[in-house]
This record gives sequence, structure tokens and C-alpha cells, in this order.
Amino acid sequence: MRIFDPHIHMTSRTTDDYARMAAAGVRAVVEPAFWLGQPRTGPGSFADYFDSLIGWEPYRAAQFGIVHHATIALNPKEANDPRCRAVLDLLPRYLDKDRVVAVGEIGYDSITPEEDDAFERQLALAVEYDLPALVHTPHRDKAAGTRRTLEVVAASGIAPERVAVDHLNEVTVATVRDSGCWMGFSIYPETKMSPPRMVEILKQYGPDRMLVNSAADWGVSDPLLTLETGKAMLAAGFTEDDVDRVLWRNPVEFYGQSGRLDLTGAAAGADEPTFAGSSIKRGGS
Repeated sequence: MRIFDPHIHMTSRTTDDYARMAAAGVRAVVEPAFWLGQPRTGPGSFADYFDSLIGWEPYRAAQFGIVHHATIALNPKEANDPRCRAVLDLLPRYLDKDRVVAVGEIGYDSITPEEDDAFERQLALAVEYDLPALVHTPHRDKAAGTRRTLEVVAASGIAPERVAVDHLNEVTVATVRDSGCWMGFSIYPETKMSPPRMVEILKQYGPDRMLVNSAADWGVSDPLLTLETGKAMLAAGFTEDDVDRVLWRNPVEFYGQSGRLDLTGAAAGADEPTFAGSSIKRGGS
């Protein structure tokens, strides 16, 4: 089983996690910029963080045969802090970088006017830089937040197939499916989504535009829950091809829209598909 985790915060994880992930079949990851837990006080700390996402973490991942890409953004939570607003002016420096495959995480935390503004401005940057967008839905009032998210996406002019709306659940999945956006699900040990619940969603809605991730970070999380979801799919009667589609080909297709996804150096496995209009580089043989 080959795995591409499309949303994981490896800055918060150890080298032991990388080793476990590689042994479990994880060959590629995308690490979105996010809130580190401790509030940052200005753009300089974001610049250091972004530099690490496109420099240090790809190097660290490569030691274990894992290809690392990133998404860059001002996250919704810190969009409310006036000390951090200047980060929006810093983003163009990073959105030109080869290993940046989307603008994200953007979207909502508390659904404030400040978050509205940051969300709209960063969707505009995604359009300007011809990048997909990775969208964070709020943990509270998720149904209303998801509806608001899709309204802003529609008004931005970005094509819905270039947007992944993440942290979905049984209440929000149908709305996002009907919008034409990709559907993201974070599999967590205690909250959000579990492998059995994910399997039921896949049974009902099928594998199209589905992205399954661990979103593993500094909280209670597990970078191997992508693997556990694949095992649960097989136990429920899904085929190996279904699992490969959800855990590998779907994230390759979504992030391949950036034209920057480079899987050279991924651990040996089956050839990756090629998509019209993308410059995906094939992985190891």
C-alpha cells in the first residue's frame, strides 16, 4: 500500500515518526502552514517558519525516502492578530517556490471579519499564482462555516476543482461534494474522523475527489491513521485499486494541478499517473 498524506504537520513530529511512516508505505507528504500552538508576534517568525517548510523539512523527510512539499499561507487563527497581518504581504515571496504546491491552510477559525479578509485575499493569490487552495473549516459551527466557506470560494473566481475543503464530517460532506470542490478528511484518534466513519462515508459517496489525511500535529494525533483507513477500506470490501486511488492517486491529482509536484525520490513503487496540464515528475521505479 502506497500512501501520500496530503495534510500533515511534520514540523511537530519526530524522526521516529518519519521512520514509522516510511515503513508503513508513506512515500509523499504535503505539509500545510498552520498555527504552531504558541501565538507568533510578527512576520519575522512566519518567515523563519516558511523557510523551514521549504528547506529543512524536505531534507529531513528525504532521509527516509519520503518526498515533502508544502502549502504556504497566513492561517485563519492568526489572521485575527493585527501583529500578523503583514504576513499577507510576505506570501508572494514564498508562493513562487518550487516545493510550494498550494495556498493553505486558509479559511475560517472563528468566522470573523478579519478572517473573511484574509481568506479572500489569499484565494486571490491562489488565482494569481495559478495554485490550488487548501481550506480549513472551523471546528465550531462547522455546518455554517462550511456554507460560508463555499460562498467565498464561489465569489473568488477560483475553479472549484482547484480547492480542497478539509476537516469535513458527515454533516458537511454532501455540501462540499455538490460544490465541485475536493473533500478532505482528517483522521484522528479521538476527534474529527475515525477510520470506520471514513469507510462509511466512502461507501455512501465513493472515492471521487476524496482526500484522506492524518493532519498529525502537536496534539493527540497519529501519522499512521492513513494506513489504518486503508486497512479498514480493505476489510469493508473495497479493492486495492480503491485504496490506491484514495491514498495515492487522488492527492497526486489534486496537488498535481500546481504543476510543481515532483515525486522523484519517492520510495519504489508503481508508476504515478500523469494528468493533462500538469508537470508531475515520475517517482522512483
